Amino acid sequence: MKILCIGRNYAEHIAELQNETPDAPVIFSKPDTALLQRNQPFFLPDFSQDIHHEIELVLRICKNGKNIEEKFAPTYFDAIGLGIDFTARDLQSKLKSKGLPWELAKGFDGSAPISQEFKPVADFADLKNIDFHLEVNGEVRQQGNSSMMLHDFNKIISYISQFITLKMGDLIFTGTPSGVGPVQVGDQLTGYLAGEKLLDLAIK
Repeated sequence: MKILCIGRNYAEHIAELQNETPDAPVIFSKPDTALLQRNQPFFLPDFSQDIHHEIELVLRICKNGKNIEEKFAPTYFDAIGLGIDFTARDLQSKLKSKGLPWELAKGFDGSAPISQEFKPVADFADLKNIDFHLEVNGEVRQQGNSSMMLHDFNKIISYISQFITLKMGDLIFTGTPSGVGPVQVGDQLTGYLAGEKLLDLAIK
């Protein structure tokens, strides 16, 4: 099982971090040890003082594929859930300033919580109009809709598969909308997909 992630896929998030808009999807990965399931708590690591939440729609791959054409991409994922791409922003900034890879800022243990439940694709009337949001301590911090993505699900799957073979059970984090921010001990993060609460985890 692989965890593949898309960076800079929402224009407003690109703007808030003052990044350049990419011509193609930005791909990075997280190791399987980053996965956090069953609404287990997230423990703040001691190597960062600035861990940010990034709520995302997550695709579950349902069959193996390589060099997938966009028109066939919908047959390669069968469910959509929520995930949080926890990011050590201070570590990321330090690494980027030196021109170094920033995998450590994204791939540390527990940095990829996913929802306890994934909703079947058939449950969504329009995959290009899926609302989702994140609340921190009951306050809405991030709101997104799949229509806001620069690269939609089909483009993401097709593009990744040119370089990396997708396999059943792989997870694809599809990017975060604006509103990212730091978390601290005692916070409760709650994620909603199409109005349904699917993610609920405590920061410890």
